[in-house]
Amino acid sequence: MMTLAQIMMVLTLVLMILGRTPLYLTAIAGSTITALIAGFPITGKEDITITKMINAGLNPVIADMAGVLLFIGIMQASGFLDVIIRDIIRVGRRVGGGPGVAVAGGIAAGCIGALTGFTQPAITAVITGAASVRLGVDPNKSAGVHGHAGHLGNLGGFTHPTQVAILAAAGLSFGMFNVCGAIIALSIFLVSFLRLKREEKAKGLQMSAEDMDRHLAEINNKTYTAGSLVAFAPFVVLVVGFVLGFPIFLVGVASSIFAMVMAKENPKTGEANMLAGVGKIATPLVATIGFLFLSTVIRNIGLVKIISDAINPVLSVAPVQIMLLVAALTATMTQSYGASAAVIIPFLQVVLKTGVDPMAAGLAAAAGGALMQYFLTGGPVAALATVIPVIPNTDLKTANRFQRPSILCGLLAALVVTALVSL
Repeated sequence: MMTLAQIMMVLTLVLMILGRTPLYLTAIAGSTITALIAGFPITGKEDITITKMINAGLNPVIADMAGVLLFIGIMQASGFLDVIIRDIIRVGRRVGGGPGVAVAGGIAAGCIGALTGFTQPAITAVITGAASVRLGVDPNKSAGVHGHAGHLGNLGGFTHPTQVAILAAAGLSFGMFNVCGAIIALSIFLVSFLRLKREEKAKGLQMSAEDMDRHLAEINNKTYTAGSLVAFAPFVVLVVGFVLGFPIFLVGVASSIFAMVMAKENPKTGEANMLAGVGKIATPLVATIGFLFLSTVIRNIGLVKIISDAINPVLSVAPVQIMLLVAALTATMTQSYGASAAVIIPFLQVVLKTGVDPMAAGLAAAAGGALMQYFLTGGPVAALATVIPVIPNTDLKTANRFQRPSILCGLLAALVVTALVSL
């Protein structure tokens, strides 16, 4: 029955990749049927039940998302977010019009995530998404580009538990590891940027500087409610709170209250604006619970271990490349850099025993996990699902379909970088 359950799960993943069925329903229904075939009880005192696996999807990051969306709500209503992102838009526009604006917004969010340990692309997408669409970028493709922020936040970052564990296992330290990781992550942005520019040229969407200014007049020429220092102050409080390790939900609430005070807003109105931001959590909430339920079922039916055991005998041929492949396959199935650690860390230790360069092996382990966790659905936690609600006329399936070729190019970049490091 377990073999039949594994076949059912593979079929579920294939349907999700093809995108011909409803994404969330396929993940939840397929996972439930798989769990029932495997013999897991619906509820009870057993260690593993369907109820417990669903509850595992109630990830603490849901509270984190709520805190950040509270902050987005008040910052957007007060006009402070317009001030912060105005310069991002200006820089992106100069570099590459609408595609440049989308990429600038995604990279800005990724840098924030790399420094704070919590990448939330909606922070910038709420403004730069709409601006890039106004300059001719397809809404779903803009959402996909902003969703790339997670690659940079994880692979170029300093705090993700799996990344820290990889460095510890390989005896490495932060520094060049992050530089190489950032280069790999930025290659994904570059590929998406070039794809968008090619489409822009092919469809005749290129605008003159005058037309760009006219389309962005509402942002560039509007009367702002505050100067840059005032607008940046609540955002600085948010980032400092992240860095100091305070609970993200409370940091979001505290930053929101501070923004309310700085904007001299009526407390009741401010609270309403904050809650308006949280109203956007419906899609990421369903995505988080559904996709993490899928991930938990995959682990408990032993599908990840089967692939790991099958690849192990060929380690002597190309250990670093096999490490990258194992990490990529594991992250694709679990859709989580964190959940992948259960396979990536032990496999990395096996790879290191072959005598390969620790930096190359560590980068392969990190890149495979950090990149491919987003391939199947755009990522269940703080990723594409949180961008969809803030960019109108988008859907997760279409936006994720745009992401996939760029992510695969990023995986190719990781293959090249690890090969160069091995020299």
